[in-house]
Amino acid sequence: MNKVLIIGAGGVGSVVAHKCAQVAEVFSEICLASRTLVRCENIQKSVKARTGRDIEIAQVDADRLPETVALIRRFKPRLVINVALPYQDLHIMDACLATGVDYLDTANYEPPDEAKFCYKWQWDYQQRFKEKGLMALLGSGFDPGVTNVYCAHAAKHHFDEIHYVDILDANAGDHGHPFATNFNPEINIREVTAKGKYWENGGWVETAPLSVKQSYDFPVLGPKNAYLMYHEELESLAKNLKGLKRIRFWMTFSDNYLKHLEVLQNVGMTGIEPVMFEGREIIPLQFLKALLPDPASLGSRTKGKTCIGCEVEGVKNGKHRKMFIYNVCDHEECYREVGSQAISYTTGVPAMIGAMMMLTGKWRGTGVFNMEELDPDPFMEKLNIHGLPWLEKVMAG
Repeated sequence: MNKVLIIGAGGVGSVVAHKCAQVAEVFSEICLASRTLVRCENIQKSVKARTGRDIEIAQVDADRLPETVALIRRFKPRLVINVALPYQDLHIMDACLATGVDYLDTANYEPPDEAKFCYKWQWDYQQRFKEKGLMALLGSGFDPGVTNVYCAHAAKHHFDEIHYVDILDANAGDHGHPFATNFNPEINIREVTAKGKYWENGGWVETAPLSVKQSYDFPVLGPKNAYLMYHEELESLAKNLKGLKRIRFWMTFSDNYLKHLEVLQNVGMTGIEPVMFEGREIIPLQFLKALLPDPASLGSRTKGKTCIGCEVEGVKNGKHRKMFIYNVCDHEECYREVGSQAISYTTGVPAMIGAMMMLTGKWRGTGVFNMEELDPDPFMEKLNIHGLPWLEKVMAG
C-alpha cells in the first residue's frame, strides 16, 4: 500500500493532492494535512469532484514535532511530501526520522529569522537518514527540481562536458491585481530582495539585489527582461555537475511588480525584524502577506503562460554545443485541470513525480539526495505524461 502524507494545503499542496489522486495505481491512499483545516476541506472537495477519489484530511502544526510524529504514526504513510513553509523542513525531517518514513520536499530550509537559504542544514541529515535506511529527496519542484533533472539529462545524453548553465524562469501570466505574488508572499519577497549570487570558476560572486539583468528571447513568450538572482539549485548543481565553469539563475519581473516592490522596501514593509505596533510586536513582511491576495486564489484570474528552462553550453565529441531544454505551461489550462495557476502547477506536478519515483523504486537510496544525483530518464518520461512536457532547442552544435 503506497500511502502518502502531504503536509501543506496552499496552492502547491492542492496541486500535489489532485495529481496524486489522478494516479491511483501508485498512490493508494492520500492524507492532506495543514494547520488550517478549512483549506484541507476545500481541497478534499475539489479532489472528489475532479477525480472521484476520497482523500483523508488532518490538522497539524508542523512546527510542533510531537503533533507531526503522532499524525505519521496514526496514518502510517510510506512517504511524507512536505509542501509546507521552508521554515518547517527540519521539523518534518525530524518527524520522518522518528517514525522511519521517507521524506520529500520542494524547497530547501530557511531559518525564519534570517533571509538566508542553503542546503547545509539538510545535507547535515545525510548520516542520520543513512543509518535509518531512509531516503530524503530535496527540491522536487520545478526550480529547484525539474531544472536539476534537465541538467542531469543534458549531461547524460547531450554533452561530454557541461561548462555553462543559465537557468531561466519567465512568468508572462497576468492576474489583474496591482500587486500580488504567485507563491507564498513571505518566501517570494525574501527571495527577490536578497542579494544575487552565482557560481563561477570555483567560487561564489555576489551582486546587489536585481542589479544584473539581460533581455532573453523565450520560446512562445518572446523577449523578456530577466534578473540575476540566487536560487538554491545553484548550490547543489555547482557541487554535482563535473567540469562546470559557471552557473547562474535568472527570473523575469514586470516593471509594475518591481516598482511596487521598490516602494514597499523603501517604507520598510519587506523587513523581517520585529517592530512595535500599538503595544505589540509584528513582522512587517508577515503583515504585508496578510494584506496581499492569497496565491491560491489567483488561479481563476490568471491568463498567459510560463516558460522555465536551462540553457546549457559545453562540448560533445570535441565540438562546441549549446541548447535550451524547457517547458511552456498555460495558466488557464492548469486551472481547468486542477483549479490552480501555473506557478503552483509547475511545482506540484514534479513533487508528485518525485514521490512516484521513490514509491515505485525508480529512485532508491539511503541518505539525502538532490535531484541531479539520480537517473533523469524515468522522471523526464513522466513529465511528458503528467502535464509538463519538455522541449529541446539546439542553438549550436
